[in-house]
Amino acid sequence: MRVVITGGSKGIGRALATEFWQRGHEVLVCGQNSMELEALAAYFDHQRFYIQQCNIRELSQVEALIEHAHNCMGGVDIWVNNAGLAKTTNSILNTSQSDVETMLLTNVLGTIQCSRAAARAMVKQGHGKLFTMLGGGSDGEFFPGMGIYGSTKRALDYFTDALAKELADTGVLVGKIRPGMIITEGVIRESKADLANFQKRRHFANLVCDEPETVAPFLVDAMLSCQRTGQKIAWLSRRKLWARFIKGLFIKPADKFSAYGL
Repeated sequence: MRVVITGGSKGIGRALATEFWQRGHEVLVCGQNSMELEALAAYFDHQRFYIQQCNIRELSQVEALIEHAHNCMGGVDIWVNNAGLAKTTNSILNTSQSDVETMLLTNVLGTIQCSRAAARAMVKQGHGKLFTMLGGGSDGEFFPGMGIYGSTKRALDYFTDALAKELADTGVLVGKIRPGMIITEGVIRESKADLANFQKRRHFANLVCDEPETVAPFLVDAMLSCQRTGQKIAWLSRRKLWARFIKGLFIKPADKFSAYGL
């Protein structure tokens, strides 16, 4: 398989890229930090692993990413919209204009641009799978501090449903990924920025959060085996969540955040 992952230089994107690569697939990741990308490519010794600097908010760069994928891999079989930005420590009224615009442009416009470009290429080749990473708020549930971010993910939930219906007869499968609560650089940054509130919910976070490397194998298995458009891939099911809560009543969960300075 030929796989493209946006925002693949760190966090869950990097974990997915690693998992696909370890299974023998060709992988292209994009990101905005050239040093991170070069270090990642060197880690994989540039074997079946490709990089491209790309700001998904810029259409010309998205189009260059598609072209690079075809030049180095000959096409794209799986595309993962993973790049995004979360600022979750302020209310809607207190979120800065800059953060509002960046989240909207990255999470919504950027993902739509990537999806359109990838889908056009896949329709042309007659097959492909396109997955969009969703997050908190995408199902309509409200979380404090996530009004703007959650709104962007809710928009992507609708967009992904619409795209799946429009491409139903093209051979291109469109799906959603709900990875659960992943410990990423962004989560650590936001937790440190609002440390008092994080300490209040630390027990809950230790119950429900997972390292990217824990979740990646499950998500990759599901993407590879997906044969139905509109499929939702969810790591943290209600059954799994309740099992953790019940276990947490009797056994204190291991602390997953002290290693990050929290």
